[in-house]
Amino acid sequence: MPDLAELLADLTAEADGLDRLVAGLDGPGWARDTPAAGWTVAHQIAHLAWTDARVREAATDPAGFTAAVARTLARGGPAALAALVDTGVRDTLVPPARLLAHWRHGRAELVRVLAGLPDGTRLPWFGTRMSPASAATARIMETWAHGEDVAAALGVVRAPTERLRHVAYLGVRTLGHSFATRGLPVPDAPVRVELAAPGGGTWAYGPPGAPDRVTGPALDFCLVVTRRRRSRDTALVPAGEVAARWLAIAQAFAGPPGPEPPPLPAGPTGPAGAVPADPGGPAGAGRP
Repeated sequence: MPDLAELLADLTAEADGLDRLVAGLDGPGWARDTPAAGWTVAHQIAHLAWTDARVREAATDPAGFTAAVARTLARGGPAALAALVDTGVRDTLVPPARLLAHWRHGRAELVRVLAGLPDGTRLPWFGTRMSPASAATARIMETWAHGEDVAAALGVVRAPTERLRHVAYLGVRTLGHSFATRGLPVPDAPVRVELAAPGGGTWAYGPPGAPDRVTGPALDFCLVVTRRRRSRDTALVPAGEVAARWLAIAQAFAGPPGPEPPPLPAGPTGPAGAVPADPGGPAGAGRP
């Protein structure tokens, strides 16, 4: 696991890359629909800005954050927490220039806050607690995943980077969560994951001798665990019942189950390792 400084540098780089996609957009560009039903490019950036703010709140006012989550749960249970995300996005939507400035300021403040937390800090989150490093990893995952949605809306193919290792790591670590959030028993059998990295080489996780295995491109794995692509529409190869069941429901983000991504459109999907212009994205509750 990289140290916090490296994670925060990669988070900044991931956000800056997305920033370059949206910085020059005009009004119609911000209003383009993304693969997430009902969400435009502006909604995607508003979601990132709102979630960055919630992580800052958890870091700077953990008691207040915990109390707010408890009040939401008391009003309507888990469904109310899911609705809180969409409400937060609507409340964050402002004209594009202000939204972009708000997101830029907020993400810089998040990096500053996380960098200054003492060793051993545990931040409250929705149903769990996390270290600053885990929070930064989750923000990289979300920024990349929503960046895929924005790229799809703009017809842009983004080259995968080494930063995907953070998304892949989180995807592996959340195997149990993928089952538990659906009320399914968490398998005891370990899964070996071997992924072809964007720059060459292999990222490997899990016991080398595990009979259950997942192999294939790291990009495909990251698209699957962020619910942007169905595993059967990728080059991932599962071996074993547990591996196959996991890939069908893999979910690297917290919250209720994300919806099934739509199938890829018919026709070529681009060269291996490239992101087609229309990756499947989540809709409604469970959007990371």
